[in-house]
Amino acid sequence: MQDNNTYGGSAVLEKDTSDDVLHYQIDLLTAMNEKLTESNGIYDGFNDLSGNVCFYYNFENEHFEAVGDFKSMFGIEVKRLTDTELLPEFVDEKNVEELKRLITVNDIHEDRADVKFSLRSNRRWIEGRSVIRRSVEDQPLEKYVSFRDITVEKTQKDELEYLAFYDSLTGLFNRYYFISRLNETIERAKKENVRVCLSMVDINGFKRINDSMGLVAGDELIQLFGQFIVSFNSDKVCIGRFGTDVFVFSIYDPEGENTIESIVGRIRERLKKPFVLSNNDQIYISVTVGTAFFPDSASTGLAVLQNAEISVYAAKDSDRESINYFDNSLMKRFLESFNIEKKLQDAIISKSFALYYQPQYNIKTGKLRGCEALIRWKDNDGSLISPIKFIPLAEKSGGIVPIGKWVVETAINQLKKWKQVYDFDGIMSLNISGVQLKKDAFVDNILAFISASKVNPESVELEITESVLLDNSREMIEKIERLRQFGLGIALDDFGTGFSSLSYLRQLPISTLKIDKSFIDTVITDDATGIITESVVSMVRRLGIETVAEGVEKNDQMDFLRKISCDNIQGFLLGKPMPADMFESRVLLAK
Repeated sequence: MQDNNTYGGSAVLEKDTSDDVLHYQIDLLTAMNEKLTESNGIYDGFNDLSGNVCFYYNFENEHFEAVGDFKSMFGIEVKRLTDTELLPEFVDEKNVEELKRLITVNDIHEDRADVKFSLRSNRRWIEGRSVIRRSVEDQPLEKYVSFRDITVEKTQKDELEYLAFYDSLTGLFNRYYFISRLNETIERAKKENVRVCLSMVDINGFKRINDSMGLVAGDELIQLFGQFIVSFNSDKVCIGRFGTDVFVFSIYDPEGENTIESIVGRIRERLKKPFVLSNNDQIYISVTVGTAFFPDSASTGLAVLQNAEISVYAAKDSDRESINYFDNSLMKRFLESFNIEKKLQDAIISKSFALYYQPQYNIKTGKLRGCEALIRWKDNDGSLISPIKFIPLAEKSGGIVPIGKWVVETAINQLKKWKQVYDFDGIMSLNISGVQLKKDAFVDNILAFISASKVNPESVELEITESVLLDNSREMIEKIERLRQFGLGIALDDFGTGFSSLSYLRQLPISTLKIDKSFIDTVITDDATGIITESVVSMVRRLGIETVAEGVEKNDQMDFLRKISCDNIQGFLLGKPMPADMFESRVLLAK
């Protein structure tokens, strides 16, 4: 009995134990399944958040699984491996083969692959990546492929690349990318032993357009011009925008239609017609072109570019209608100007200038009318540097403003001294640059200085040129009217050299007209010049404007001017420009 009970108890115990193990195993499997389900859920959740779609392939058991919303990305469901064959139908043709290599499971040579492609349907950009995991024996075990929407990233990258490479206003290459392309072009030209033409095209008078019509109109004009010249872009022609109104052409192996002569000819043909703005305003423009060649002028891209720039600036001082080509003489003149400009900066700081005074006489009475103050600058070696050379440089650099201030103060102080010592009652005539006159504080400053000096304003005459009045004329005329109201005289200088028009003289607030030397030189030998000069003198006399003839060097010139009733003369015949002490001893003491 005892044995039977013992045996039966063991059987029950073993049964109970087996059930417990089974329950434990079931619970364990259930827990593992729940954990796996939870992990899969977490994975699916993160995958949904990422927006990625993926598929997995097992080479051993040919198990395929797709994860993610393929339909949202590609427009199709992917449930079987064969479904992936449809994907290339949604991709731009140029990316089809790359995508096939990415998703195929037959090509097992590439362990990793990447491809970026755009979808035909909605122009979204997708990035695809694949990786193959291999065994120790280098046999493929599994392949993983993922797709990610990179449209936002691609758009941002494209925008950054556009900003880095292109001019935002015209769509042409910007300065930095153009130079990079130019250097590549030069290196290629060296290998192939061909020339490269580099031309700079500068729109003339663009600042005046901006000032008179506004920045918006100026920008629109640049856009329209850019849209026109972009048509010249080709495999051989590269175009960039270098400044507000400066464009550069690089032409590889120039020949036929791809030459700067041909291109500029077509540009100038277009410029015979106006550019029409969105508000229907019409603007005519002209351009100045400077050209340099590789390897003729230099051996590097930047050097050739610099030479083209030198040639375009030289063209602005000569013939704007022709293409100005760089040569050694141009470089010589440029270096000379550069050297003068550098010295000029030091001279402005040290005020190492001098004023010379040229007398003016009343042609009928012979009485001294006054003098014109003329600036002189001696170089370190004692030689005089002509104002014709340094004044334009000073105007370009802005140095004319401090120079002009020094001239005004020095001349007025000299006038004050002569009044006190010699009882000088003549006029001190001062040349005023348009750059000075455009400064907002110019009028206030000069009136304040004259007032502080206690000099009679009527004994001071400011000489300005016609071009100053034509540039921002309303603003300039208002400033001149203020000067006239204060009592200052205003002389229109160099009449006959610019846009001379008798019709607008009556509109200008001037007191004196100075007839340029170029008229006086031929007033005896050329009948037409004589007639014009007589007409000018006659008309301005009726307007109450005084006349001064410049550059009188011969007695017959003076006789002619006396005959036509010109008021005053100035020139070598009666006195050259001279230092203050010589003017005192030769002119003031001789009164």
